[in-house]
Amino acid sequence: MLDKVLKAGLLFDFYGALLTEKQQQCMEMHYSHDLSLSEIADEFGVSRQAVYDILKRAEQTLSEYEAKLKLVERHQREQHTIKQVYDSVDALPASLKTMPELQSVMKQLASIMKAREV
Repeated sequence: MLDKVLKAGLLFDFYGALLTEKQQQCMEMHYSHDLSLSEIADEFGVSRQAVYDILKRAEQTLSEYEAKLKLVERHQREQHTIKQVYDSVDALPASLKTMPELQSVMKQLASIMKAREV
């Protein structure tokens, strides 16, 4: 279940703006604010089934965007590569890590990793 929530959140972060306003609101209320289908239905004045359908269609749309564009996959691959470079540099002998240039590279890599977290 948690894996589904994380996946939906990640896809929403990348492609959420491409959903309809109602889909965006439902996704945010359900996944970000942990509201139940009934609570969301009450908020919109619709049935629980209508909210379920909206969420399922939004999730399907997000998955279709990812299947075509692969932005999440690319982001994860780039993050992994950046972390590998950081770890490789970090594994260098301490005598080399005192070099100002290397310290600068380490700071830049750490900054890139932090900025690219989704």
